[in-house]
Amino acid sequence: MNLDDALKTFVIESRELLQSMEDALLQVEQSPDDTDLINAIFRAAHTIKGSAGLFGLNKLVAFTHHAENVLDMVRTGELRITDDLAALLLQVCDQLGVLISNVDQGNPDDEATRKRSEQLEEQLQRFEEECGVPMVETDPAPGGQNLQATDNNPLVLTGGPGAETDNWHISLRFGRDVLRNGMDPISLIRYLNTFGEIVAIVTLTEDIPAAQDMDPESCYLGFEISYRTAADKATIEGAFEFVRDDAHISILPPHSKVVEYFELIQSLPEEEMLLGEILVSCGTLTRVELEAALKAQACAQATAQDGGKPAPTIGQVLVAQNVVQPVVVSAALQKQQQVKQNRGREAGLIRVNADKLDEHINLIGELIIAAAGINLSAVKCGVPELLEAAELMNRLVESVRDSALQLRMVQIGATFNKFQRVVRDVSKEIGKDIRLEISGAETELDKTVVEKIGDPLTHLVRNSMDHGIEPANVREARGKPAQGTLRLNAYHDSGSIAIEVSDDGGGLNKQKILAKAIERGIVKPDHVLTDNEVHNLIFEPGFSTADQINNLSGRGVGMDVVRRNITDLRGTIEIDSNEGVGSTMRIRLPLTLAIIDGFLVAVGDSSFVVPLELVVECVELSQEEVRAAHGRHQINLRGEVLPFIRLKELFNINELPSTAATAGADTSFGTSDSLPGAPPAAGALPAGGSGGLRATRRENIVVVQYAGQRAGLVVDTLQGEYQTVIRPLGAVFNGLQGVSGFTILGSGRVALILDVPGLVRRVAGQESRRSGHPATAPSASRALSLAH
Repeated sequence: MNLDDALKTFVIESRELLQSMEDALLQVEQSPDDTDLINAIFRAAHTIKGSAGLFGLNKLVAFTHHAENVLDMVRTGELRITDDLAALLLQVCDQLGVLISNVDQGNPDDEATRKRSEQLEEQLQRFEEECGVPMVETDPAPGGQNLQATDNNPLVLTGGPGAETDNWHISLRFGRDVLRNGMDPISLIRYLNTFGEIVAIVTLTEDIPAAQDMDPESCYLGFEISYRTAADKATIEGAFEFVRDDAHISILPPHSKVVEYFELIQSLPEEEMLLGEILVSCGTLTRVELEAALKAQACAQATAQDGGKPAPTIGQVLVAQNVVQPVVVSAALQKQQQVKQNRGREAGLIRVNADKLDEHINLIGELIIAAAGINLSAVKCGVPELLEAAELMNRLVESVRDSALQLRMVQIGATFNKFQRVVRDVSKEIGKDIRLEISGAETELDKTVVEKIGDPLTHLVRNSMDHGIEPANVREARGKPAQGTLRLNAYHDSGSIAIEVSDDGGGLNKQKILAKAIERGIVKPDHVLTDNEVHNLIFEPGFSTADQINNLSGRGVGMDVVRRNITDLRGTIEIDSNEGVGSTMRIRLPLTLAIIDGFLVAVGDSSFVVPLELVVECVELSQEEVRAAHGRHQINLRGEVLPFIRLKELFNINELPSTAATAGADTSFGTSDSLPGAPPAAGALPAGGSGGLRATRRENIVVVQYAGQRAGLVVDTLQGEYQTVIRPLGAVFNGLQGVSGFTILGSGRVALILDVPGLVRRVAGQESRRSGHPATAPSASRALSLAH
């Protein structure tokens, strides 16, 4: 990997760390004593700082260093997370994002960025300077030893080997010959005061023999020392360099150091390392101690083999020698296992440029069109071998399409989680207490859809917080809890994805909306509107019922843009509102914008594609049913009134001569299985085959369903399933109702893709108002004429 690739990886990973840091900060506000969240925040900052140092990004390192200092104080209990500190750390996250973006774009920090960094550094330094005395209450490590003050001795030993205080614990057992070899134990102990402070010392005299047995040149003393220093373990060990062979030395870190070792172990590179290497890398073990432990392990293994017993591990040896706490060894073992698991997962993952993936999808689209052409030729030739080969190719192309589309599917949870920050900031800005609830975060949809839905969702969330949820005093007067609730939910429904933004606020005021619409001339005073039509008035350009203009709303700009952006994604937005109870904005979107399974139909010499997941069944429209309707566009379908719309009338399609009924229909299709869950309809393809395809002059109804509403589309012929490559209409057709795009058939002809949600709404509106033909028919027929 060259430097540029490594730097790009740093940028990607840093942004992921920043996102996790921000998520943890938003949660720790509610749980300020959650050590796991605090440690996660510290690890993220520590990793970014360390990685930035590898690339010589000194300004980024210096800025992160101040944040790391404050986070370390939080981690050790010297500081407590408050609203002010959380807000500052969130601003630090934002600034880190700016600095990392500058690194990504190769731009130097401008004056505004430098000033902002300096301001935040000053605020962080104030927290450092104002920090009080640490008050850390911790439990001793398992098997640990601590030094406790008594009346007779300022510090005596209690418990097992370990350090519960914030001081180092040094255990010295000098050999008998240390004095003969010219070393003075007291001078060595005195040397410790040159780079630290001996807080307390206990002299151990239990090895002193009776007076008559004492050798004046032998050393019988041992010492237990409580030692405070900023030096690392290797430096402390270096003080006893010349007596290493004549003494047994055990150096245990303070409790705060143990916590630091945990963090250092977790922040080590994702590389496979031996247990001893991990402990040396984090500083809890020195090279000398490791070498001694390895020698002891080798001897123990030889003894174990002779006795037929299991050999001890290096971790067991280190714990037995009292040079590393058991909890630190456990943390190192967990790191080993974590690296192995991550390596296993990474072996099956690869980063792919999104542009390359889009190009891949486009090529598959061309392959689908080519396969449809080959299938058409095979049907015309009628050669059994060729038909079988074409059928096999269709199945393979369909499998390739499905696997390629899965590559683009991502969970919407990452988008939802970003709103934790939005809700926090906006609620503080407008002075409301609002919490966010998220459900359906695991719901998957196309990556392109996820990227483009962010802005509309942001506006809906801010709008619900500003307009929907009432102030605390109003809520309490209405018998509601003072804290408002905003909910984000996602789920699959009828082959599409539904995203809901709900609040428990006051709901939409229909009278106020209608009065404002009449005032602006959008609605005539004598015009009677349904509740749904009144609600939809808020999507009119420039419409607003806000009494005052603020930073969030009131200018009438936004909701019309929201609907336009959602429409551009071939989606819809609907409103459920109960005045005084709350509102739900429900967005419905297609799962993918690239390729869909379609159902091919024909009207006259024109072809249309209906998204297959919206098709319920197909039935024949008999003349008796037409006469029974008495001119109304509806039939009785098994006791249910089904409104329908004739595509021939909608698109102004001329009748074909009777002799051309079958010749004019395009018989190319991608797959030709019968419609799942529907009875065979007149003119439909036989299941499992493509031969013998014949059009019929009898009319058929394709029953479609969207958002719980059913409608019928009257067509001439049913031509079976078709893998559809969606191509957008040109800008000249923006706002065209009834058509969402087009596709190219195997014959090279163009088929329009029907906008089923729009048609269902149109049919429902016609049925409720008993109106005539749609006003958009001329535009639709124009699109059809251009398609031909």
